[in-house]
Amino acid sequence: MPAGFHEVRFPLDVTPGGRGGPEWRTDVVTLGSGAEHRNARWVQSRRRYDAGYGIKTLDALHAVLVFFEERRGRLFGFRWHDRMDCRSGAPSRTPAFTDQRIGTGDGAARTFQLVKSYGTGYAPYVRRIAKPLAGTVSVGLDGAALPAEAFDVDTATGRVTLAQAPQAGAAVTAGFAFDVPVRFDTDALGIDFAAFSAGVIPAIPLVEILD
Repeated sequence: MPAGFHEVRFPLDVTPGGRGGPEWRTDVVTLGSGAEHRNARWVQSRRRYDAGYGIKTLDALHAVLVFFEERRGRLFGFRWHDRMDCRSGAPSRTPAFTDQRIGTGDGAARTFQLVKSYGTGYAPYVRRIAKPLAGTVSVGLDGAALPAEAFDVDTATGRVTLAQAPQAGAAVTAGFAFDVPVRFDTDALGIDFAAFSAGVIPAIPLVEILD
């Protein structure tokens, strides 16, 4: 994660009204015959959000103003709670240590990065999870849960370190809840107060921070 990140969440009373999701960048070239060629420009998806949809009162707007000022606009990143995609499994299910395979033992390595896989059939996408929530991570080894004292979790990077290196071929799995590292995608928070009073939603763009 780049320098300039504050391990703090965007105001939770505003977050539930936000909107957004993943974005890919794909070049599509259509030939004279009508056939097309597609080329992926990005190897990772990037999430974009608009926090303005969660602002319903002047107090909520003030909370965002305070948060924006402390982040210095685009300068410092922070955590965002994505209600649609915030757990190792479905949002409504408690994370289980069998949810995601995060590595395979080789007899020497003890540190593994939390990841979440999307899809299973054609081309699963594996996403690095850098901001797990403290106290939510569970880890398993070959289908058996490890006790909490058998591993450590760095909640700023998403790296899990086991007390002992798993034997070669052993499946390392994990379950967790997580936030998305984001920053404001603007240095100017322009609010039309007359429009806000009339119910017009201000735009407050956020963009995911990728390594």
